[in-house]
Amino acid sequence: MRYLILSDLHANLQALDAVVAAATGHYDQALCCGDLVGYGANPNPVVEWVRAHCSHVVRGNHDKACTGLDDLEWFNPVARHAALWTQHALSPDNTEFARQLPKGPLLIENFELVHGSPYDEDEYVLAVDEATQAFNYLERRLTFFGHTHVQGGFIWNRSRVETIARTSLRCDSQVIEIDRDCAYLVNPGSIGQPRDGDPRAAYVLYDSDASMLTYYRVEYDVAGAQKAIRNAGLPDILADRLSVGR
Repeated sequence: MRYLILSDLHANLQALDAVVAAATGHYDQALCCGDLVGYGANPNPVVEWVRAHCSHVVRGNHDKACTGLDDLEWFNPVARHAALWTQHALSPDNTEFARQLPKGPLLIENFELVHGSPYDEDEYVLAVDEATQAFNYLERRLTFFGHTHVQGGFIWNRSRVETIARTSLRCDSQVIEIDRDCAYLVNPGSIGQPRDGDPRAAYVLYDSDASMLTYYRVEYDVAGAQKAIRNAGLPDILADRLSVGR
């Protein structure tokens, strides 16, 4: 089975459209590690695409905050502004869909989906020590996670945990062959708001039969996404950061 793994779409329709165009014909099922909404200006069409095309989705912290499942106490002022705007912008049907998304981990075939960490859906896994703790909670040797907006992840190679570096700025893709004796935490990166210094939208294709996964980056209409954010009256920083991937 060939899977398209998405995460952290954040209502960025321009980025999602570019990823879909690039991945079409190369996958059988689409899956999502959460955060469909928040930050971006097109929550309804993004949620509607996910509803129509993703067979499995786990909820993210912004999905909870933007549908009233979580308070905004821990959000910074910019994220809080965007969440409140999204609460009013989402249609009732899309709000209910996002509100009903399951909490990870979600077991699928020989892997699992989480948003943050297998032991805490809101936990960031950015460093080796955090990944080492997360590996202790895995029910499968391969887990896809998001939340950090940083493409890459971690490998447990039976003796230590090593980092998978993000795809080079000079490349469009990076192939990883899955060793069944190792364990993997794989972050496809963010479609809607990358924060790893690469403004291109990020995603992963995973072929479970071949035990191969490929990280991808794809350019998209950043200016169009920025214009939509500004026209919606959302904070300028949400538009500005799209140009630099920070």
